[in-house]
Amino acid sequence: MIHKIEDMFFRFDKLWHILLSLLLLPLSFIYCAIGIFRKLLSAPEDMKIPIISVGNLTVGGSGKTPFVIELCKLLDSPCVVSRGYGRRSKGVVVVSRDGAILCGVKESGDEAMLIAKKAGNATVIVCEDRKKAILKAKELGCKSIVLDDGFGRFEIEKFDILLFPSTPFKNIFCLPSGPFRYPLFFEKFGDIVGVDGVDFKRNTTICDNNGEFVLITAIANPQRLDRFLPSGVVAKYYFADHHYFSKSEIANIMSKYPEKMLLCTQKDGVKLDELGVEYVALELTLSFDTDFLAFLGAKLSDKFGFNLLKNQTT
Repeated sequence: MIHKIEDMFFRFDKLWHILLSLLLLPLSFIYCAIGIFRKLLSAPEDMKIPIISVGNLTVGGSGKTPFVIELCKLLDSPCVVSRGYGRRSKGVVVVSRDGAILCGVKESGDEAMLIAKKAGNATVIVCEDRKKAILKAKELGCKSIVLDDGFGRFEIEKFDILLFPSTPFKNIFCLPSGPFRYPLFFEKFGDIVGVDGVDFKRNTTICDNNGEFVLITAIANPQRLDRFLPSGVVAKYYFADHHYFSKSEIANIMSKYPEKMLLCTQKDGVKLDELGVEYVALELTLSFDTDFLAFLGAKLSDKFGFNLLKNQTT
């Protein structure tokens, strides 16, 4: 059922998609109104530390996690602050400090753990209350904050980077009629916009590209992986976003495909690591366009009064 709803959001290519979206429009108007009032009534607080938010206007993946990882590499002693979606813990949790992992993936959430492992120069903190996490980061001596999926935190003064996919969505309605969390005109509240495939590029490689694979993944809109998959994928198993796999689930699936290799994303891999399951990962890397990076550096300097990105001049 979850993936049928995602099809309505992201594909929007069947008659029932359109009819259901139209039926839900009254609820979407209410949802949009709440978002607009939240923005209008907000009084952003200056947390006395440079804060860069990386977010988007939609549900589902738009490259936020790899973008955050690569952005951290350009910053001095950054701290990534995240809600920690899908985690089984509460309150402030320090996931890593300067690259040293301090908890397990169930305490951190899969995306936060992936960032902690890939952005080795960063501290990662998760908390439902982003302000509490920011205060903890300041206490630990971090020099800047990267707010993961933080566009909607209107109560915090920050620099907003909004990410957009390379292909615009056919369905432009807000939840629950469509994939947008905020009206499209909220784009004007972003300080800078980055477009996938234009301002930054995502490349996927596989360390073992030979043989046949069974894809197992728990990400939103998993069909977006199709363009990155090798020809040897013989089956695909999609789970709900942030789902925690069990050994029995994996064993049951792989028993149907003897001699095949398990293929997953890096985000899935941080959960399989703790199960001791062998897999081949889709290695995702991101590179910034040089013009975009120069523009971003200049805008950050205008915002905070000094050059925040390493090796960037303005």
